[in-house]
Amino acid sequence: MEVVVASAVGVLTASGIYLVLRLRAFPVILGLALLSYAANVFLFASGRLAINMPPVLSKYGEASYTDPLPQALVLTAIVISFGMTAVLVMVALAAYLKAGSDAVNMGAPGTGAEDEEADS
Repeated sequence: MEVVVASAVGVLTASGIYLVLRLRAFPVILGLALLSYAANVFLFASGRLAINMPPVLSKYGEASYTDPLPQALVLTAIVISFGMTAVLVMVALAAYLKAGSDAVNMGAPGTGAEDEEADS
């Protein structure tokens, strides 16, 4: 089970980084969302993966249970990442409507790419 979760975190992280490095605004937003999902799965898995075990101490003795703190952190992180994604989508949509493209300007500093666009 741990190997599956670790592989899922790795795949989410790799695909998130790949999308963040794209030159378009919307794939960057999707990449950031995937990176936040990878962090959420990592935090959730750090609370110990337990299958078919009681969530609280049993009355016949001390039983191991899943730590509730990572679950609370992940729930909070999900809400924050949803809000962050909504704000980023609105900013990217406004930039797309203003510029007509969601391409990121990657002109080298000092080449005058910014000055040429300002004159247009």
